[in-house]
Amino acid sequence: MKLKYLFPIFIALLALMTSCEDEETVTLLDEIQVSSSYVSIPVDGGSTSITITANDSWTVTSDIEWLTISSASGSAGESTLTFSAESALDGRTAELIIECAGETQRINIIQGLAIVAPATVAEILAGPESKTYQVTGVVTAIANTTYGNWYLEDETGSIYIYGTLDSKGNEKNFLSWGLEVGDEITIEGPKGSYKGTPQLVNVTVLNINKSLVKVDSVQNAALPLEGGEFVAYVTCKGEGLSVDIPADAESWLSISSIQTVGTSSVVAFKAEANEAGDRETTLTFSTTDGTKNYSAQTMLSQAGAILDVSIAEFLAAEVSNTQYRLSGVVTSISDATSGKLYLRDFSGETYVYKILDFDQKGVKEGDIITIVGKRAAYNGSPQVSGAVLEEVIPVTPVTIAEFLAKPEDSDTYYMITGVISDIDYAPYGNLYLNDGTTEVYVYGCYPGWGASGDDRKGLLAAKGIGVGDTLTVIGIRTSYDGKDQLGYGIYFSHVSAE
Repeated sequence: MKLKYLFPIFIALLALMTSCEDEETVTLLDEIQVSSSYVSIPVDGGSTSITITANDSWTVTSDIEWLTISSASGSAGESTLTFSAESALDGRTAELIIECAGETQRINIIQGLAIVAPATVAEILAGPESKTYQVTGVVTAIANTTYGNWYLEDETGSIYIYGTLDSKGNEKNFLSWGLEVGDEITIEGPKGSYKGTPQLVNVTVLNINKSLVKVDSVQNAALPLEGGEFVAYVTCKGEGLSVDIPADAESWLSISSIQTVGTSSVVAFKAEANEAGDRETTLTFSTTDGTKNYSAQTMLSQAGAILDVSIAEFLAAEVSNTQYRLSGVVTSISDATSGKLYLRDFSGETYVYKILDFDQKGVKEGDIITIVGKRAAYNGSPQVSGAVLEEVIPVTPVTIAEFLAKPEDSDTYYMITGVISDIDYAPYGNLYLNDGTTEVYVYGCYPGWGASGDDRKGLLAAKGIGVGDTLTVIGIRTSYDGKDQLGYGIYFSHVSAE
């Protein structure tokens, strides 16, 4: 063999050896090193250990319920970390993180051979987290078209899909699948949860069976208060088309006509005038190929009247798009820019999550306001959302002397504070307030704005308010038989003398 051929081979081998050595060096962190970044535990259960060599203290981050770790932290030097798990029916994998001096080392855990077998939605909901599942179902709704967040349903239930990978395993490319409501799809992915609700995360698409029925477009999807006609244009390639109106919409919505030419159908609906609040429904179009059933859905909404309700009635209502009108006293403001506040009337108190253009209205605590908004909830707690401010009645804080100097006016409201020196008639809260220099008669201290009849009674007893307590009350400047007084008082707050 000639040297001119031997020399290039030697150089190539040397380069390859250097490349392998450099690649191994790159994987080592300066502050922390582990004897292995992959840990295998027998499927029948057992323990496996690795050695950690660290230049500083370290901590382990893990929320893996089925894995036991010998220590969650350690100090500089060499340590042994042991991983244990009980026996598993199926293979499972997980990942944990070791942090040291700002550097992160990931450890991959595997127990047994992770075999992904087909499962129903019910089996997924009842199964353990971190396990990978394969499921086939129908797309019932799409919530996000960037990440691919949607709902899958089979004959056993429904589950939320949080994230869908494209054909190359990339995120944020959901539209590449062309997935639509009604399509049958088979996916595979790990089970996770959000605030206790199970979901599949970053799923891989295995197969898509396009639906034989599709809603191409609609006309008048948002109907006015007076009612009218809603039209859906549907393509159906199956054996016949059926239309389903939910039972809760049958009283106000009906099918007026169906016209079909080939695979194209035009379905017209008639909606009656709406005398209640906003309402909406989901219409379902179904067909079959003789073996499988396919469906597609579309939404129809109709504007409704604004319902004037007390806060107690608002809190008792269901979460919906219905518009409610509420009036009350602003008891506290947590965000003066966006209008996050608490509103109270005679019947109760509710949280208001933002009011449109609130920072331009000059509303302060103690003012009486009227808003229109929807019944919403956050973490199960009721709140008003999408609120619009309709009216503001300013309330001016004054001393009792300043209040008595004001002219009588049934449209101007003041807030005064004083110590209860005497109670004239407890059921309605007729009493005397003294701020140390001046005293005034308060004709009525009612539970809140909007009280009438018997709803005006019982505040003092309900809150345990008595002589000597400090009371803050809102009312108008008035008089009776020549005697100055604060009329039609509204309770704001009190401090017990005790």
